[in-house]
Amino acid sequence: MLPTRTRRIRVHLPLLALTAAALTACSAATATDTPGKGGAAASAAQGAPAKVTVAPPAAGRPVTVTASGGTLAQVKVVDAKGGVLAGRSSADAVSWASDRKAAPGTSYTIEVVARGSGGKESTSRSSFTTPKANLVNKLTLAPGKNTTVGVGQPLSIVFDRPVGDKAAVERQLKVTTSNGTEGSWGWMTDYSGKDRVDWRPRAYWKPGTKVTLDATLNGTDSGRDGGWFVRDYKTGFTVDSTARVVRVDLDRKQLRLEQDGRTVRTVPVSGGTPGGDKRSWRGTAVLMAKEGTIRMNSETVGLGNAYDKMVKSSMRLTWSGMYAHAAPWNAQYFGSANKSSGCIGMSSEQAAGLFSTLRPGDPFEIKGADTKGVVAEGNGYGEWNLSWEQWQAKSALR
Repeated sequence: MLPTRTRRIRVHLPLLALTAAALTACSAATATDTPGKGGAAASAAQGAPAKVTVAPPAAGRPVTVTASGGTLAQVKVVDAKGGVLAGRSSADAVSWASDRKAAPGTSYTIEVVARGSGGKESTSRSSFTTPKANLVNKLTLAPGKNTTVGVGQPLSIVFDRPVGDKAAVERQLKVTTSNGTEGSWGWMTDYSGKDRVDWRPRAYWKPGTKVTLDATLNGTDSGRDGGWFVRDYKTGFTVDSTARVVRVDLDRKQLRLEQDGRTVRTVPVSGGTPGGDKRSWRGTAVLMAKEGTIRMNSETVGLGNAYDKMVKSSMRLTWSGMYAHAAPWNAQYFGSANKSSGCIGMSSEQAAGLFSTLRPGDPFEIKGADTKGVVAEGNGYGEWNLSWEQWQAKSALR
């Protein structure tokens, strides 16, 4: 957070209340400025120039400009990199405010063209610099930019630092889709313990949907202990043209792959061992990543020395360690018994086939009588286990 003393902003040029004499002295000579009876009469007819006041803000507040004895004809605010801080005038053109907030640690130059009561125009220029942020918040976006994902993939943002003012942050997040998809933001605690907000459609994405996020966060205060955002973010992704859903029935020990509503593959599987910590999760889990051949060690998920081996065709479903993968050591149980340590195991051939077919973002809908419970929203992408009304209630703006 910025200390309250940072409202004392250093002004680099004489600026705020520009007198009529100062504005005249800076003006280029014109016919009406020429001394003499005719020039004096014309100057008197035009009247005094408007008095312009620029209020340099603290970071996180708009820039404001006012005119007395006249109106504002044009206001231009530019940062040191040439970026324009756009804004709009009031209906009577006597005040102007930037649409966006001033960012911390940024220098701005302001050029104002004002029109006096008699129609005389004058130009004033000034500058100010906002103090640097003591704390800076950053974020991580998923999925990656310009990627193609499955129909269950949410847009997910994990923040480096706490977000105390969730409403202020959410207001700066704009999602645009190619087909007007209905969706909502929802806040949660990520499995890492950090604050996270996801944008989920009401139902699975329509195949081929294009999605864009504009996070205009520069100059936004994330709240106590969170710090300021000092840049904007933009990303986008495309939903695959094929709608794939993986349905896993742990009671029947069977997996079905559906494409566009039609079953294209049926696979015998073995899920988590009933009756203890080795049970699988149920509910909808979204394929987070295709990790391939990886080392799996049970100690990393709190299961002691149950296993330590290299596993092929590994597809991550939760942060807590549930995967779908090849498990040839359990071949005798495929389709007949759940004997894994929580993952969904299948033959090497079937796992390789799924691995080559599926994309991150494809949903796994898992059901079974003896499981550890429903996948939580922060344990991977578990938000599909909430009703639409429950999900909407997790927005900070509702």
